[in-house]
Amino acid sequence: MNIAEIKKTDIANGEGVRVSLFVSGCTRHCKNCFNRVAWDFSYGRKFDEALEREVFEALAPDYIRGLSLLGGDPFEPSNQRGILPLVEKFRAAFPDKDIWCYTGYTFEDGALREPQANCEVTRRLISLLDVLVDGPFVEELKDIRLRFRGSSNQRVIDVQKTLASGKVVLYLE
Repeated sequence: MNIAEIKKTDIANGEGVRVSLFVSGCTRHCKNCFNRVAWDFSYGRKFDEALEREVFEALAPDYIRGLSLLGGDPFEPSNQRGILPLVEKFRAAFPDKDIWCYTGYTFEDGALREPQANCEVTRRLISLLDVLVDGPFVEELKDIRLRFRGSSNQRVIDVQKTLASGKVVLYLE
């Protein structure tokens, strides 16, 4: 897995001050995507132990509320396999911080609706998230007044409440 960018003090991609990790690789190619450069799976830096240490050092200060995963698309199967170990280590190291994740895929029933996005680690990865912003960016539905999403078809989902209830529970409502 490659990383396109790390933002160590991000306030745009989730609540509070966050560390945002932009993975490389996306097959969706939404019209007017804000991060086209990250469509290429080989763009950026290889995610290795040194980069993982850098991310965890950035997450350590008390003022950092959590980790946000974006892209590209973190839910491309090859990215899921790379992200899962990071998320598991994050949960162990920072039990009081949260994880937001953005994907162009849509969430239903504890997995992703589109079969091409599901792999052997999908349900485990989803189970470790706090908030999932799902759905492709749709230029015709773009609305800059929306919180934490770019187009009105996208949802900000409270993952843990959704998993507990068996139906999608929106985070912001």
